[in-house]
Amino acid sequence: MIKYKNKEIYEVTIASTLSHYKGSHIDNDIVLFDDLAKIPFPDRTRRMQCMMAALCLNGRATYRLDTIEHTVERNDVIIITNGMVVDNCSFSEDFSGIGFIISPNFFSDIAKDVHEISSLFLFARSNPVSTLSMKEADTFCDYYKMLKSKIDCVGHHFRRDVARMTIATMIYDLGNTIYQIMNRDNRKKNRAETIFTDFIALIEKNFRTERRVSWYGRQLCITPKYLSECIKQVSQRTPNEWIDNYVVMELRVQIKNSRKSIKQIAMDMNFPSQSFMGKYFKEHVGMSPTEYRRS
Repeated sequence: MIKYKNKEIYEVTIASTLSHYKGSHIDNDIVLFDDLAKIPFPDRTRRMQCMMAALCLNGRATYRLDTIEHTVERNDVIIITNGMVVDNCSFSEDFSGIGFIISPNFFSDIAKDVHEISSLFLFARSNPVSTLSMKEADTFCDYYKMLKSKIDCVGHHFRRDVARMTIATMIYDLGNTIYQIMNRDNRKKNRAETIFTDFIALIEKNFRTERRVSWYGRQLCITPKYLSECIKQVSQRTPNEWIDNYVVMELRVQIKNSRKSIKQIAMDMNFPSQSFMGKYFKEHVGMSPTEYRRS
């Protein structure tokens, strides 16, 4: 629990959700909800320390997101990103829906391979509720069923990777709908959103060699302080957190899936030494590169 403007805000994480709801899940990375109406939503204000995507199948719901009230009806897709504050949830008696929540690290692992993710991220924050056509809603349901079947297959050696790729494909498929809505809306990005989009594009190209916020500020012709303020305003995360996520996910992939030595990976990722990379990796992952490779 944390304090925010003299108000108690309880954090929602994968772990806290699993303590109340035992749905299909992979560790503390993703949880699926077969019926949103059966979830014991707390009656207090809470900050999401995860990302949520859900689809209303029937009925009506209302909730407040970052102090703004939203209404959800049939075929509405709901997207709530990490750091947003939710309260005042209410549901009609006939409400039903499906959805899932993803941890920030697992989402970063998915998002690093999705092109133009910054634009989709900005759209989700500005449009937390969007209406799908019947065909698009059916597509969401199909992906959900596929995802659930793979997650429930606990003996599958590549279960986590299959789940990750399924969600990435889902983002691309439904992202096409989002771009059509964006083109109709034609809303111009504000200054902070433009900086965020350009910053993510820079990270995607340079995170293997550049990890200094000051360097990214220079490329964008702004001060590191202003860059940090803009990124925090738009995403509720710091520039360092975004950079670290890209670096750590790439390290995980290389350590787990390549035959390169740890020393070679450290050189390729522009770390001053293998030892330095080892300390960096353990700080973010909780184990050494060698232990991670053996796991």
